[in-house]
Amino acid sequence: MTKSALQIARTNYVPKMPEGLKGNVKIAEGAATESVADQKEIKELFPNTYGLPIVTFKQAEGEIGASDPVNVGVILSGGQAPGGHNVIAGIFDGIKRIHKDSKLYGFILGPSGLIDHQYKELTSEIIDEYRNTGGFDIIGSGRTKLETKEQFDKGLIILKKLDIKALVIIGGDDSNTNACVLAEYYKSINAGVQVLGCPKTIDGDLKNDQIETSFGFDTACKVYSELIGNIQRDCNSARKYWHFIKVMGRSASHIALECALQTHPNVCIISEEVEQKGLSLDDIIEYIAGVIAKRAENGLNFGTVIIPEGLIEFIPAMKNLISELNDFLAHNQEEFDLVRRSGKREYIISKLSPENSEIYASLPETVARQLTLDRDPHGNVQVSLIETEKLLTEMVSKKLSDWAKEGKYKGKFASITHFFGYEGRCAAPSNYDADYCYSLGYTASMLVASGKTGYMSSVKNTTAPAAEWVAGGVPITMMLNLERRHGEMKPVIQKALVKLDGAPFLYYKEKREEWAIHTDYVYPGPIQYFGPTEVCDQPSKTLQLEQTGKITF
Repeated sequence: MTKSALQIARTNYVPKMPEGLKGNVKIAEGAATESVADQKEIKELFPNTYGLPIVTFKQAEGEIGASDPVNVGVILSGGQAPGGHNVIAGIFDGIKRIHKDSKLYGFILGPSGLIDHQYKELTSEIIDEYRNTGGFDIIGSGRTKLETKEQFDKGLIILKKLDIKALVIIGGDDSNTNACVLAEYYKSINAGVQVLGCPKTIDGDLKNDQIETSFGFDTACKVYSELIGNIQRDCNSARKYWHFIKVMGRSASHIALECALQTHPNVCIISEEVEQKGLSLDDIIEYIAGVIAKRAENGLNFGTVIIPEGLIEFIPAMKNLISELNDFLAHNQEEFDLVRRSGKREYIISKLSPENSEIYASLPETVARQLTLDRDPHGNVQVSLIETEKLLTEMVSKKLSDWAKEGKYKGKFASITHFFGYEGRCAAPSNYDADYCYSLGYTASMLVASGKTGYMSSVKNTTAPAAEWVAGGVPITMMLNLERRHGEMKPVIQKALVKLDGAPFLYYKEKREEWAIHTDYVYPGPIQYFGPTEVCDQPSKTLQLEQTGKITF
């Protein structure tokens, strides 16, 4: 592997970790837990792993060690997120510390590697090549779902062959839900294999009282904010364009909100607020156009608008339409595929309820077509394929044109659209994510040593110095609820949406009118790896506000 100068320098970076993971480690267990909702149904589905206690690790005297080596398997599941390699490095170092002959096996290209028995041993030489680097290329990732008994049994064959005692699945809410289902199955048949999860997603929607943040969110937001800051600098220099910037975040607006806190755009739409207020698409257009018109009155015919990827699903009328489309296509996809392209629009219109049929018919041809494209593995519309930024730009332009005819708008409107997604998913991890991910991996190795299964690795108190972080594990069943998938109710980890009464949103709400009219842009610059601690080790603004109530720049 040819390395850049930055990679070479980063190889020497030693991640910081909690004091509780150093030296000998003892475990402390809390009270029994229950699922976040649907307790009776979840308990019936997971009789062997429900109600487990939250655990924390504390430093004890002596050195950690075991009489026998322990072999562990690891899977990277779902979309990439900065820091995944450090999670694997943390697992490796942890199990080697338990016993020098312990082995770590990586399954190739995600869960399918387990099913198809594609794997490689991750040696110290391989691990050292990937420390503190971005991407998932050490073993690759995939989106195959682990959900059937046949898959579980096929996986168990290779786990037994390699004498693997524990499997760590690094993924988002759906991947960790699958880890929970697998843990339950292996426990029910006394397979002798522990299954653990690790919270990964740049979207930031895998978090709760025990999981402060999912890894990769910090780095991705810093990368997007750098790009937004660059655009705003150009915007403020040319003074003639409105930039509509869509950022990742299918089910929640955490990325959009964090980027707004870092860069101070003129407009940032928060999907959760749109849903709570029951706003229509026209309401959103009216708001954005209103900000543009007010700035134009001050001679400012430029600005930035941040749009969350999943916005269209949070508009109540659109959400109802998409829900009916998802259910319909889940049962009629083959028939729909046989319809000629020229007739697909009329076919869908004829199959929907009158209310949703009317909404679908009113949409531009391109957006209507994008709503019927292939579903993701969970049966949902792929919102990243819907060009919401272009839809809003076109509709805002029309609104301003109408206002101009009525004498309500006298400015000049020119727009440029952007979508920031893949630019942030494999970035080299920030110091925060490098430290956090390594600690998550090391914690997972301690959960292995403690014989735990059905747990997610947890590291808390991460706005404090790393030495004060608290490592432990959370039962995955504690996070489950029932949701409709492919037309059926399924147990899944409840997504964490932006809290409209939470400190991050309230701070933005307090500032947004000022940011809308004035040009108060912040230009964060590139991610800082080296330099003053107050610069290079900062956690996200979201985490700062949630944990301390204060924000620093």
